[in-house]
Amino acid sequence: MATTSKATWIWYPGDYEIWLGNKMNNRRTDRGAYFPPFWKQDSHYVTVEFSKAVSLAEDETLTIATEGDYNIKIDGKMLFGMPATFTLPAGEHRINIKVHNQATPPALYVSGKTVNTDATWNVTFEDKEWIDESGKASDTSSTVYMPAGCWNFNTPEQLPSAFNLSRKRICPVNNDGSLYDFGRETFGYAVLKGINGNGTIDLYYGESEEEARDKEYCETLDKLVVKDGKVTDLATNKTTELTAEYVMSNSKALRFIYIETKGCTVDGVELDYEYMPETEKGTFKCNDEELNRIWEIGAYTMQLTSREFFIDGIKRDRWVWSGDASQSYLMNYYLFNDNEMVKRTTWLLAGKAPITSHINTIMDYTFYWFNSVYDYYMYSGDRHFLTQIYPTMQTYMTYVLGRTDEDGMVEGLPGDWVFIDWADKPMDKQGQIAFEQILFRKSLESIAAVAALVGDNESADKYANMADELGKKLLPYFWNDDKQALMHNRRDGKQSEEVFRYPNMFAIMYGYLDKEKQDAVKRSVILNDDVLKITTPYMRFYELEALCMLGEQDRVMQEMKAYWGGMLNEGATSFWEKYNPEEKGTARLAMYGRPYGKSLCHAWGASPIYLLGRYYLGVEPVKPGYEEYTVRPKLGGLEWMEGNVPTPFGSVYVKMDANTITVNSDGGHGTLIIGDKNNERKIEILPGKEINVNL
Repeated sequence: MATTSKATWIWYPGDYEIWLGNKMNNRRTDRGAYFPPFWKQDSHYVTVEFSKAVSLAEDETLTIATEGDYNIKIDGKMLFGMPATFTLPAGEHRINIKVHNQATPPALYVSGKTVNTDATWNVTFEDKEWIDESGKASDTSSTVYMPAGCWNFNTPEQLPSAFNLSRKRICPVNNDGSLYDFGRETFGYAVLKGINGNGTIDLYYGESEEEARDKEYCETLDKLVVKDGKVTDLATNKTTELTAEYVMSNSKALRFIYIETKGCTVDGVELDYEYMPETEKGTFKCNDEELNRIWEIGAYTMQLTSREFFIDGIKRDRWVWSGDASQSYLMNYYLFNDNEMVKRTTWLLAGKAPITSHINTIMDYTFYWFNSVYDYYMYSGDRHFLTQIYPTMQTYMTYVLGRTDEDGMVEGLPGDWVFIDWADKPMDKQGQIAFEQILFRKSLESIAAVAALVGDNESADKYANMADELGKKLLPYFWNDDKQALMHNRRDGKQSEEVFRYPNMFAIMYGYLDKEKQDAVKRSVILNDDVLKITTPYMRFYELEALCMLGEQDRVMQEMKAYWGGMLNEGATSFWEKYNPEEKGTARLAMYGRPYGKSLCHAWGASPIYLLGRYYLGVEPVKPGYEEYTVRPKLGGLEWMEGNVPTPFGSVYVKMDANTITVNSDGGHGTLIIGDKNNERKIEILPGKEINVNL
């Protein structure tokens, strides 16, 4: 049946995302030196076949654009050359178009009255057909077809390979001719105005003034040579003609730029701010101005780290890390609700077969990836994406299962990075680690759910049984009655003596502990100051989520104000990779043995966005795409709060004070839940009908 959707550029799913990600991941520099990712980088398929069966009521002329060389077959007959238009007569037809491109992903754009390229087209990278000695073509083929990938390139002129982020010129708020202060953390291309003379120009970038002024140890810098009306960028060895403005070829994260010149002068420095246009659909406001500021800075942190993909931080890595991304997805659902960004990032992290290592080489990051796929389905309702990504999930799970031990548990093998967290105490990463088994079990549950949704019931049962078998071993292997906690790991069949927060809080989050053990862990681990404290926003995110699930919103509110408010008191204009209030002076900027190694704009620092939307406004989908959802608002010590949570159908608005709750929704079927679990009131929420409840 013919499609009547608007035409868009299409490609093999994941190919464009991997290609675009390679461009982004390979822009990192370390003090001017090119610094590629640590892990295997994949590429796109160079020849892709696009196909569609159509039924036309009348003759139809189609126009075609491609990125690459192509041929066209209609009903098995190849057309001459590479025609820009072709006509299909009324009736049933099969369109097959092959596109070849070594440099960029093969992409196709076809438009007509009813026939248009969109996600309903099929694609394959090999047709597996053959011809015998008589010239007869094969009757059968084992070709695997996938639904096409697409984004938002909707005109023939809007080439996917030409995509660029947006830019906007910004000026420093203060400068003394050498040090330029842009007022807050930002990202972009330095613009030098009015270069004159012959000599050298050195630029030193800093997220802090200390970093920008430290020429020996600042993380990023640029060096230029000006001679006879030309400028040479020493980082790239590219020479260009000198004009009124010189724009640097590589973007940098910064608040400050310190500039030194010899033999030449510069009239001033500005910045081409580079960004992905994102609309903040989610909102939050309350009586506490510090908390309002935390939301505002969290949202700005997300703006800076939401680029072609969700990246970790804008200064140092500028890479896509699965652990960071999985948190960005959750914040995104309560701020931008940009599902296309989630899908692009998921494809990039997945890469291509053969799988030779964990995602980003980190075992836990592979498991976060599995779990984020199912989360995406719950927040978006996008079942189509599951059909595209499921084969890749199977490939990764086969890799994981091939690395389990005799107990069916995962252990770090040579080449694996077992990360967990940046902890302020040495952590044994050998043997069976409780935290990893908990993530592994959740991953098996996630892929089992996806398998069932795409109709692979046999695999769904297999993965679900594996999850159950692993679940039966968690408490016997890791629970310690004396410590009233899950112990860190087992080596040679023996429990360690170490207790860390990580496995205990994740067991709470995933519902792997009964009420008695939850209460025990809450006392003996989560609220026990003798257990090593967490100092990264990365794991504070999960610790505070576990506390919210235990009904501790008042405590979490104080923790948020102390931790994120502490960064604000230190002058933060975006949230950091790590914060320890005991670190003072330049020590607060150091990490990885480098004086300015810490990222002062890190995606995982924005976690209050998620916590406030999910556990204070209290909005959560309970069926995919918010078909059904709940609202469990909690003031957590606030006098009043209000906000919007974005959904596929619009938004859910919640306002609450000590006396009343107001809820308004654009769609879905909601339930307002008031009170604790022993004394709940449930009130139906219907689209477009505001409800007001007295407490």
